[in-house]
Amino acid sequence: YRNARVLILDEPTAVLVPQEVDALFETLNRLKADGLSVIFISHKLHEVTQITDRVTVLRDGKLIGTVDTKDMSQSQLAAMMVGRETFGVTRKDEQHEQQPVTLRIDNLCAKNDQGMPALTNVCLEVKAGEILGIAGVGGNGQKELAESLCGVRDCASGSIQLAGKELIGKTPAGFTQAGVGRIPEDRHEGMVGDLTVTENLALEHLNEYTRSGVLDHKAIRTRAEELIHQFQIKARPNDPVRTLSGGNMQKVLLARVLSRNPKAVIVPQPTRGLDVGATDYVRQQLLEQRDRGAAILLISEDLDEILALSDRIAVIYEGEIVGILPAGEATPERLGLLMSGAVKEH
Repeated sequence: YRNARVLILDEPTAVLVPQEVDALFETLNRLKADGLSVIFISHKLHEVTQITDRVTVLRDGKLIGTVDTKDMSQSQLAAMMVGRETFGVTRKDEQHEQQPVTLRIDNLCAKNDQGMPALTNVCLEVKAGEILGIAGVGGNGQKELAESLCGVRDCASGSIQLAGKELIGKTPAGFTQAGVGRIPEDRHEGMVGDLTVTENLALEHLNEYTRSGVLDHKAIRTRAEELIHQFQIKARPNDPVRTLSGGNMQKVLLARVLSRNPKAVIVPQPTRGLDVGATDYVRQQLLEQRDRGAAILLISEDLDEILALSDRIAVIYEGEIVGILPAGEATPERLGLLMSGAVKEH
């Protein structure tokens, strides 16, 4: 560490499998024993309580307090972070097992931006009322999978069917019209920053507000006000989206997509960079869509998120699905072995 006296780590475990996290923490403890000061920045409370001696909580750019880690539970820290008690998401019992397959992916192949193979013969099924989690270390084809399933990326071969209807060859608008809801990995890509909240909520559906070639601005505004209230967006209708926090930007995207009651929802990295309160909200919205009967494909590098939300978990490694497990049989250690390519389960 080049004789540094202070080491600052910002979300250092974001792309690590559990075994690598353990190795990192062992290294940090050795460095601490050698007299190094470590600043560990993270939203993952279980990691904070595992590795730190003291915790400083920031909320909305303000210092809330500094406490001894041993004196605080994760729920107490979460309450400090969001200004209220939070106990995570609540979900109903699994109901998907007897449901029909809504989203079927057969032998899907796609290339990355450099023209190299990114997905190889991916086969997945997502049933109505099911969350299928996709676990994997970043850069193993997750981005290409999400984009392929929304029509944003051309597929080299394979099939994507929604309720029995083939989607390959359709435009992104065609995927949306067929009933695929897409929440982009980068929330800034899904919105136009200089447009207002109202205008962003109407994107993708402007044709529904057009009468004889003229936009019905009153109807757009009325619907926006309804969605702002329904999805608890802390913004005014005329606020430019670029002025919103990350959590409220994500709520705008959720409102635009989920209010349409899509048959399938493709959700890559839905809570990346969000605080505990916004994370809980996003996860609860996904569970409500699941309970409504939507088929949800959740792509996340956060294993806690995958384990908390998924009914089944598929692991992707170097563009291939190397294992699919019922959530009840999945452990971080087992998933970590699959994510690292050490084993395959088929």
